[in-house]
Amino acid sequence: MNYKKIITGRRGEDIAVELLSKHGYRIIERNYRCRQGEIDIIAMDGTALVFIEVKTRSSDRFGPPASAVDAGKQGRMAHVALKYMADKGLSDIEARFDVVSVVVSVSGHSADIIRDAFEWSE
Repeated sequence: MNYKKIITGRRGEDIAVELLSKHGYRIIERNYRCRQGEIDIIAMDGTALVFIEVKTRSSDRFGPPASAVDAGKQGRMAHVALKYMADKGLSDIEARFDVVSVVVSVSGHSADIIRDAFEWSE
């Protein structure tokens, strides 16, 4: 991954954290990694544990950033979420998957939260 993409991604995650906090989410962890993969942000929204993928692009020329969260990415997120919940003893808590879609340009940025972006079951 090139340096510009890394910087854009980090900026997108910072924008996402700010937006989520404004909407009442309480951030628990950022960039949680385990053998199964990574989740960008883990937060609480009320009583729900939320696993959040942040997708950032410098334009929406190729479609909205959230369109990159395909079935494969959803499955990897679900496996990481199950591992996190098992490790933390959180098997009886409500959980969901959200996506934050961020477009960053020289003139500013836009960001949207997609609640319950997908459901996943094995």
